[in-house]
Amino acid sequence: MNEILKAEHLHKHFHEPEDFHVLDDVSLSVNRGEFVSLVGKSGSGKSTLLYLLSTLDTDYEGTISMNNTTVTGLSQNALSKFRNENIGFVFQFHFLLPEFTAVQNVMMPARKLGKYSPEEIESKAMEKLKLMEMDSFARKPSGKLSGGQQQRVAIARALINDPIIIMADEPTGNLDSSNSEIVFDIFRNLSKKGNTIITVTHDRDFAKRADRIVEIVDGKIM
Repeated sequence: MNEILKAEHLHKHFHEPEDFHVLDDVSLSVNRGEFVSLVGKSGSGKSTLLYLLSTLDTDYEGTISMNNTTVTGLSQNALSKFRNENIGFVFQFHFLLPEFTAVQNVMMPARKLGKYSPEEIESKAMEKLKLMEMDSFARKPSGKLSGGQQQRVAIARALINDPIIIMADEPTGNLDSSNSEIVFDIFRNLSKKGNTIITVTHDRDFAKRADRIVEIVDGKIM
C-alpha cells in the first residue's frame, strides 16, 4: 500500500477557559485504501485530530502531508481548494439543505470546484446517488427523506469530486442499527475500491470491523 497521509508530532492546545494540551505529540500514517477508525472517550482528542487531519483546523504544531502535498502552512484559499479536490466529508448531522432535492445537494461541491459543466455535474451526482441506492429519490427534497436516506445522500455528496480520502465524524451517531450497517458496508466497499476512510466513532462494533483501530487516550495514541 502507498502512504496517502502522514502526520508528525502534532500538538494542539485549547486556551479557553484555561490552557489544555488536547493532542500531545501525535504521529500517524495512513495508507491508500485503508479503513481507519479513531476511537476514545469523549474529550480524548479524537475529533480534534480528525479536524487537524482534514485541514479544517490549522492552529497546531507539527506537520501534516497528504497525497504528496505538505498542507501545513498553506493559505486558507489553497487549503480550501485542496480540500475540495482531495477530501470528502461526512458528519454526524448530514447538513443537507432541506428545500433542495437530493441531487441538488450532491451537486454542490462539484459546482464549487468548477471543473465540469452543469450537465456533467448532474450526471456525476446521479452516478453517486445510484452507488448509494438513492437515485430513485434524486428529485425529492432532502427534508422529506428519512435520517438514513439523508446520510446516504450526504455520503454521495462527499464522493462527488472523487476524493482520495473520506473523513467522517460519528457518521452513524444519529442512525439506528440497520442504517448504521448500511453506512458501514458503503465505507467498506469504498475502501475496497481504493478510497481511504478515516472515521471517528463511539460505536465499537463499527470500529472493530475497520482495517485498523487507532485509540486516543488523553491526547496520545495508544
